[in-house]
Amino acid sequence: MPDATAPRDLRSDALRNQQELVRAATTAFHRDGLRVPMATIAAEAGVGVGTLYRHFPTREDLLNHLTHRSFEQVLANAQTAERDGATAAEALRLFIDAAIRQRNDLVLPLHGGPPVTAAETAVLRDRIHAIVQRIIDGGIAEGTLRPGVIPRDIVVFGSMLAQPQQADPDWDARCRRLLDTYLRGIRRHP
Repeated sequence: MPDATAPRDLRSDALRNQQELVRAATTAFHRDGLRVPMATIAAEAGVGVGTLYRHFPTREDLLNHLTHRSFEQVLANAQTAERDGATAAEALRLFIDAAIRQRNDLVLPLHGGPPVTAAETAVLRDRIHAIVQRIIDGGIAEGTLRPGVIPRDIVVFGSMLAQPQQADPDWDARCRRLLDTYLRGIRRHP
C-alpha cells in the first residue's frame, strides 16, 4: 500500500483516527467528488488537517488507499461468491449483491473513483477478474451460462447497480430486480 501506515503498526488512537479519516473521505468523495478539500475530510473525521496528512501525505496517497481497500473488499466478495455459490449464476448474484450492499463503502474507478495506478491494486483487480472468469467458465461448462459472457461485463453491470447513493429501499429492490433480469438473460435455457 502506498505510504499508509499498516493498522497493526498504529496506536489505538491513531488507528481510530485513520478509520475515521477513511470513513469521512469515502463519504466526502461520494458526495463532493475527488477534488473535495482535504480540510473538509479532516473536519468531518473530527481531526485536524495535520493528522490527515500524517496518515496520508498527499491526496493521491489517500485515494490510492481507499481504492486499494475497496479492491480488497471486492476480492473478498469474489472469493466468497465462488466458494458459496451453488451454481455459476448464484455465485454471480452473490458477487454483485455484495457490491450493492457495500455501495457507499467502496471507492472504485467505475464508481467515480480514481483509476488504478498502484501495482498492488492492479494485482487485486486482476485476481478479481480471474475469479469471475472461473465462475463464468464453470457456468459455460455446466451448460447454465451462455458463451460470450466476460468478466468485464459482470464487473461493469455490477458497478452500475452499486453506484454510491443515499439509502433508498426502493432503489435497492429495483437493483435486485435488474440483477435477476440480467442473470436470466445470460443463462442458457434448454
